[in-house]
Amino acid sequence: MSHETGESPDGEAVRRAIEAVWRLESARLLGALARMVRDLEAAEDLVQHALVVALARWPSAGIPANPGAWLLTVARNRALDELRRGTMRERRHGVLGVDADEGAITEADLIERVDDAVGDDVLRLILATCHPILPRASRVALTLRMVGGLTTEEVARALLVAEPTLAQRLVRAKRALAEARVPFEVPRGEALRPRLEAALEVVYLIFNEGYAATTGGAWIRVDLCEEGLRLARVIGALVPDDAEAQGLSALLELQASRSQARVGPDGAPILLADQDRSRWDRLLIRRGLEALARAEALGRPLGPYALQAAIAACHARAPSVDATEWPRIVALYDALCELTGSPVALLNRAVAVSMAFGPGEALPLVDALEDEPALRDYHLLPSVRADLLVRLGRRREARAELGRALELCRNEREQELLRRRLDALGFAEA
Repeated sequence: MSHETGESPDGEAVRRAIEAVWRLESARLLGALARMVRDLEAAEDLVQHALVVALARWPSAGIPANPGAWLLTVARNRALDELRRGTMRERRHGVLGVDADEGAITEADLIERVDDAVGDDVLRLILATCHPILPRASRVALTLRMVGGLTTEEVARALLVAEPTLAQRLVRAKRALAEARVPFEVPRGEALRPRLEAALEVVYLIFNEGYAATTGGAWIRVDLCEEGLRLARVIGALVPDDAEAQGLSALLELQASRSQARVGPDGAPILLADQDRSRWDRLLIRRGLEALARAEALGRPLGPYALQAAIAACHARAPSVDATEWPRIVALYDALCELTGSPVALLNRAVAVSMAFGPGEALPLVDALEDEPALRDYHLLPSVRADLLVRLGRRREARAELGRALELCRNEREQELLRRRLDALGFAEA
C-alpha cells in the first residue's frame, strides 16, 4: 500500500489524520458497511474496529494515501472473518443476509450488496435509521449523531433539548432498534413516505450545523454544508413529486449561495445586513429558485421547508437589505409559525417585524419568548433583544443582553462578533 510519506507520522499527526477521516468519511464508511452487513449496530462495531486498527498500525506503517478506503478494507475483512466463524450470524441472526445452507460468502458478495432504490450509501443509512419503530424525535437524534457525525452537544443544540436528555434518548433509540432486531433496509414506494419527513429534518439540521457551527473556531463548517446540500439534491431527485423535498433543496441552495459572503478574509462572521451581495453565488440562487418553483407547481400547501425557502428567496431577489420585501417575509413567517409553533421561527419573525415595522413593534414579541424553555440557553435570543434595544437607544440594557449572549455562545468566532458589538456600544468588556 502506498503512503503519503515514507516516514512514520508522530502521534499528533496520527490523531489529526484519524479526526479528519472520521469527520469526512465516517458516514460513508458506516453507510457502506451497513449496506454490506445489513445491520446498523454490526456496521458501527466494524467501523470502530477499523479505527482501533488504524491507531495501532499507522504510527509505524505510515498514513495511507486513501485512509477511507483503507478503513473500509479493514472493516470489510473483519466482517468476512466474523461471517466465516459464524459469530456475526449467531449474534445478529443472519444480518449478512445469507442462509445457513447457502455456503461461504466472498468479498465480492459483500461489495455487490447494493440496493437499487437508493444509490447513495449515506442517504440509504439515513433512511434506515429513520425507522418508524422509533419516535420521530429519537429517529432524528440518532441519525444526526450516527450519520451526521455531530457531537451530542451539537445534536442537543440543534434539537433544543438538554444534553442529558439527548444522551438518554440516544441510548433508548439504540436499545429499541436492537431489541426489535431491525435489519438494515431501504424502504420502497409508499413505505418510504413514513421515513421521509424525519430524513428531511436530519439533512436540514446537518446543513444548519455547518451553516452556523455550535462550537469551535470556525463559524461555517463547509463539510457539513456541502454534505447537507448534496443529500438534499439526492432526495429531491428521488422524490420529485414531494413538495417538501423540493422545498428543502430550494432552501439549502439559497442559503448556501451566501456562504462566501458570510465570512471575512480572517474567518470573522459577516451578518446579512453587512454582506457584499455581489459575492452571493448566482448559480446556487438560480437552482434554489427553480427548486422552489417546482415545489409551488405541485399545487399543495407549502410546508415548513418550502416556506423557509420562500423567505430565503425574498432575500435572494433583493438588491439590498432596505429593498427587501420585509412585510412579505413577516407574512411568510406568520404561516410558518402557525404551521410549526417553532420558538426559533417566532424569534426570526420578530426580527422580520422589526425590519418591516420598527424595533418598538418587535421588542414585545421577543420579550414574550423569554420564558420559552427551548430558548433558555439559546444565545440568539438575548442577541436579538440587544439589537432591538440598541435601535431604541437603550444602550445600557443592550450591553447587558450582549453579555448574556456572550455567556451562552459556544462558537469562538461568534463570541468575537458579540465582543465587537459590545465595543461598539462604547463600553469596555467587564
